[in-house]
Amino acid sequence: MIAYSELSSRLRTIVLPHDDPAMAAMLDEISTEENQNGRGMLSVLVVHKVGDMDPGNGFYTLAERLGRPFSDRQVFWVNELHKVHDYWANRGKQ
Repeated sequence: MIAYSELSSRLRTIVLPHDDPAMAAMLDEISTEENQNGRGMLSVLVVHKVGDMDPGNGFYTLAERLGRPFSDRQVFWVNELHKVHDYWANRGKQ
């Protein structure tokens, strides 16, 4: 997992502050494509640096837009984290 601010500092091809709306748009685009390909919402790995250590509200809003309803944010987040981890941990072992 990585904090929004750390992700921002690791970008090399563009300068994109962690709180820039373009960061949210980029993460939405990545998660939409990954979700469509059955790999889960990859932006589940990008979380708040302090406090709850969860993804931001945009993650949950996108999940609903993608037809991924949930009743409990925490349960959805943990399940999605497992889905993404399982795919990437097992990639190439198939």
